[in-house]
Amino acid sequence: MTVGIDKIGFFTSPYYIDMTDLANARNVDPNKYLIGIGQRRQSVIPQTQDTVTMAANAAAEILTAADRAQIDMVIFGTETGVDNSKAAAIYLQDLLGISKRARAFEIKQACYGATAGVQMAIDHVFLHPNSKVLVVASDIARYGLETAGEVTQGGGAVAMLITQDPHILALDGQSAFHSDNIMDFWRPLYRQEAVVDGHYSTDIYIDFFNKTWNQYCYQTKRTLADFAAMVFHLPFTKMGLKALKSVVADADNANQLLHEFDFSTQYNAEVGNLYTGSLYLSLISLLANSDSLHPQDRIGLFSYGSGAQGEFYSGTIAESFDRAKLKRQVDRLLENRVKLSIPEYEKMYQSGLPLSAGEVTFDIDSDQSRFVLRGRHSDQLEYVDTKKSEQNA
Repeated sequence: MTVGIDKIGFFTSPYYIDMTDLANARNVDPNKYLIGIGQRRQSVIPQTQDTVTMAANAAAEILTAADRAQIDMVIFGTETGVDNSKAAAIYLQDLLGISKRARAFEIKQACYGATAGVQMAIDHVFLHPNSKVLVVASDIARYGLETAGEVTQGGGAVAMLITQDPHILALDGQSAFHSDNIMDFWRPLYRQEAVVDGHYSTDIYIDFFNKTWNQYCYQTKRTLADFAAMVFHLPFTKMGLKALKSVVADADNANQLLHEFDFSTQYNAEVGNLYTGSLYLSLISLLANSDSLHPQDRIGLFSYGSGAQGEFYSGTIAESFDRAKLKRQVDRLLENRVKLSIPEYEKMYQSGLPLSAGEVTFDIDSDQSRFVLRGRHSDQLEYVDTKKSEQNA
């Protein structure tokens, strides 16, 4: 029996800014953002979207009624929780109409949470072959306006259905991981914006990649020659490239791996930082945009969460994978976004739910997404399925 990613969906905000516009507004050479960081555009999250609504919008694209009835576990990886106690997975389960017999819970470890969910889902399906597990990665990356990290903001969600006999990527359960108590990035309870030491975090990221890659090779006896491509957690696209270059110098297939890496960054460069979803958007980008991968090709995945946890694992492309279908779905989403001016972006960035208590109502008419956040009333978040609302009207 094989287990892995059977379906994968993506959602991001209907709004974005152009990095050239941001550079000009900040009196920075645009090439610092376009070439140095590797970003072209950045998603901007409106007040009517949060981690729950984005996850629901991503998952709704891929789940059938049969899937929702058969899912017996919902795992929500995020570091942008909507409640200090209640899991975002509970809201998601309800919005999607997933069976009430499912376990539903949230995992937090910076950008690593969804990978922990994937590994847990693999083990669960191996034990219960008829099960289906929904794993979502949903986050909003915030560093603040006019800060060094502003160019690496963004947001979105990736939803993955883990089953036996997958149609996208088969995962064998073999992985290597490394963790250590490191203060390279964190977000105190009183802050919406992260605290980060960028250069230190990059060094730790590359160090953790090398540790987990070497451990993986030792455990599995595989080498770079066994891989057609590698995908990385990409808070910005050049970060993964630095890690890849640290191991491919003497490899016979170095040019191939570097070439495929470019395909894996195309969507991330249009969206920005997804935190927990960045690795899996990179996987989507590779699978949708590379025309040289084939069934049974092995893809390596490096997951990293600051603080810090790293893991390297791999999967092989399924015989039935439909590249064109995946590409159409994501390209359509990105092409239909609305470009914001920098003043519009700054206003939208400063809107949203305040950390302080109080009644809040948002205008949801301008957001054409299926799932939206209407506001907060009596200290309760109010989510709306607009499709269901239209049917009841």
